[in-house]
Formats: sequence, structure tokens, C-alpha cells
Amino acid sequence: MATSILILRILEREFGFDTPARIDVTLGHSLGEFAALVAGGYITFDDSLSLVRARARAMEDATRAAIEQHGGGYGMVAVITEPEYLDSLVAAVDRFVRPGGSQGSKAESNYDLPPFQQVSIANVNSKNQIVLSGDVARIKTLVTHLRQFLGHDARDVRLNSDSPFHSPIMRPAVATMRRLLSGKSRVPGREGDDIVTFPGRLPCVSNVSARPFESKAELQDLLSRQCLETVRWWDSIKYLDQEEKVRRWVGIGPGRVGRNLVGKEVGMKGHDTVKGGGVWAITDPSDIEEVLRGLEETERVTDDEMNA
Repeated sequence: MATSILILRILEREFGFDTPARIDVTLGHSLGEFAALVAGGYITFDDSLSLVRARARAMEDATRAAIEQHGGGYGMVAVITEPEYLDSLVAAVDRFVRPGGSQGSKAESNYDLPPFQQVSIANVNSKNQIVLSGDVARIKTLVTHLRQFLGHDARDVRLNSDSPFHSPIMRPAVATMRRLLSGKSRVPGREGDDIVTFPGRLPCVSNVSARPFESKAELQDLLSRQCLETVRWWDSIKYLDQEEKVRRWVGIGPGRVGRNLVGKEVGMKGHDTVKGGGVWAITDPSDIEEVLRGLEETERVTDDEMNA
């Protein structure tokens, strides 16, 4: 998160990049949502650091408590399938997770199983990838059932995490985040101000709702629940691509996973740019000049030229 904001500040201060004038909306994946909120003007960078540290401690404590109370091993597993199987895959996981068919968010639903026995969809990342989170043994059982149910050999990949992020194990962390997000800033000179500013300078799309935050109360609620709820990344990208007609996407921060996930979903067809649009990644300051050139070239393309 810190690297993303550092690069953005270099863009603004060294290259004269006017973020509110050049960017229409922000979003970030899981931890990256905090960077998106800083970029959008909802939380200061200093406050975001304290929030992220508190969130990490709370989630670590929740995982440790689950292990101490119930044993077992926890983690996350990516499941990759063909796009035509994704809806069936999500529905099958939902039936496995909610045997009684209850609906609603993870924060609201009364599961038949205690949290340590549950498997959840942590992320829906693209049209062919979800991430499961929870007890690893139960995830393996679920993947076996999914293959039998779908009649399709979905591929599973264990992620490098021993914590079940975005699962019911993380429920205790929600209370921590609610308390902090409803409180005051810890930045010297801003101690009397709320930690959350609303509205910000740019719309920011929530991981939980896949829509822009509409009020301070909603932001406080959804960001508190984000460590527990599913990251609806694919829904967020579809919303911006299909409803808001976003054509230029810039990922800021280490790695190109976000750029790759977006590029696959918005019709780039393996190319970094198309007429009037593009998907770029700034992973370190050396990428800035090339990305700015790409933005300037595509900004000059008119709507008529794009549709030609």
C-alpha cells in the first residue's frame, strides 16, 4: 500500500499529474482498497498506515485464536475454471457453505457450521478465478466435490498464506475496524477530525458492494466488513467497464497482477492499449514516463474515433 501511494505522490509532485482532473474513479483489491481510499481523499496516508497495522494485528489474532481453540490448518486456495463454469462454481460453493440455503453477507448469515469449519469465497477475481479461504482440509474436500458436481477438472493452487482472509474466522477483526473507522484521526494537527472524510475528491469503488461508496456511514460499515466479506473484484471491473464505460486503467504499485486481471476482463485481448483506451501498470517510478505518454495519446482520441 505504501509503495502505491509513494508512486502516486511522485506522479503528482514530480510530474505535475493532476489526479482529480485525470482520474475518474479509484479502486483497490483487498489491502489495496486502503491505497484507493487515500488516493480518493477519504483517509490520510498516515491514518491509513495505522489502520492497516491494526487490521493486520486483528486478523493475525483471529487466526491464532482459531488455531488455539480448534486446531487445524488455515489458508487460501485459488480455483481456476473455464468461464462457462464460473456461475455454477460459485453456486456450488454457496450451497456447501450455507447448507440450509440461508442468504446474506457473511456478517449477517447464521451458518450451520461454526466459523472454524467454514469455507468461504474470499475473492471473485475474474471470469475464471475465485479464491477459497478457510480450513485447508475442508477446502480440499470442497474442491473434490466441485469437480464431481461440475464434471470439470478445475485447477486449484494453494496461495502463500497461512491465514484465512475474507472468511468468518476474521469476524473479530470487524469490531476492531468499526471502532477505529468511527473514531478520530491520529495525524498531528487533525486529532479533532474524523478519520474518514466524506465525500472524497474522487469516487471509490467498494470491494464489498462493487459500487462506489455513497456515504460516510456506508464507507465505515463496508470497509470494516471487508476483512470478512468476499472481494467482488470481477463485479467491480464489470461495473466500471460496462456501466461506467471506463476505457483507461492505471494500476499503481508493485507487481502486475492487478493489471493482468483487469486486462483480461475489459477486452484488451492481450494488448496494453487499444484505440482510445488501455491498461497500464506503474510498478516503480521508472514506468511513469511511458505510462504518461500512453495516457496522453489515448486521451486525444475522441468518442467518435473510438467507436469508428
